Amino acid sequence: MTPDRPSIADKRRTFRQLHQSGCFVIANPWDIGSALFLQQLGFRALASTSAGFAWSQGRPDGGVTREQVLAHLTAMVAATDVPLNADFEHGFAHDPDAVAEGVRLAVATGVAGLSIEDSTGEAARPLYEMGDAAVRMRAARGAIDRAGGDALLVGRAECFLVGRPDLAETIARLQAYANAGADCLYAPGLRNREQIAAVVEALAPRPVNVLIGAAHGLAVDDLAALGVRRISVGGALARCAWGGFMRAARQVAEQGRFDGLATGAAGAELNALFGERGSESRARG
Repeated sequence: MTPDRPSIADKRRTFRQLHQSGCFVIANPWDIGSALFLQQLGFRALASTSAGFAWSQGRPDGGVTREQVLAHLTAMVAATDVPLNADFEHGFAHDPDAVAEGVRLAVATGVAGLSIEDSTGEAARPLYEMGDAAVRMRAARGAIDRAGGDALLVGRAECFLVGRPDLAETIARLQAYANAGADCLYAPGLRNREQIAAVVEALAPRPVNVLIGAAHGLAVDDLAALGVRRISVGGALARCAWGGFMRAARQVAEQGRFDGLATGAAGAELNALFGERGSESRARG
């Protein structure tokens, strides 16, 4: 790491400090270009998105390998100066020891934190039993501790995303993951202010991450008032990018018209954004 850029330890220290008080938005890029733009906008931390990255590889969410994700995380960490949290899905393994090995490899990429979820990826059994999920979380915690302990562990309860929108079960799972060593708790899919408030209250003083979309009708100030520490948007920014691209491309293919191209970003702006990075790289070299 060159002197003018933060070290991995610096990023991890900053990331932990962000989780100690206040409320911040952790934006979700899907490639280096989107990460650099979000960093330029002033986001203090970034988080990978399993869906956004998978789509960029022409795969569905959950359809990429551990090795692909590790390479992606390595490139994202190297390209950015702010902490990066890894969406590490379910650890790419069922067995706790294999989860621990995956977490060890993820920490070695330089990420400031990573999340482990309790979904199995199996339709017949969408969630691990709570006890098994807690054992897996404890294995992830052990791998982080053996690597120095400065990376942050996020425990995810996927109940609402797999068709089991049971708030009591969700809270019980998050409490079990906190007891197993998770530093931050996350239940994607919470639907309203009341559910968010209940989760925050039940997990206090542990920091809670909330996934927010346009349908929630909540702003950063609203979530901060509820005690939310961290706000993410998951694959929504990637979907916005795909939405603009798909609408313009379909107009050309289906109507033979090109007016949709007028909504694109200016080439000069993009060249200026990435040209600055190129100049910095040449200067460091």
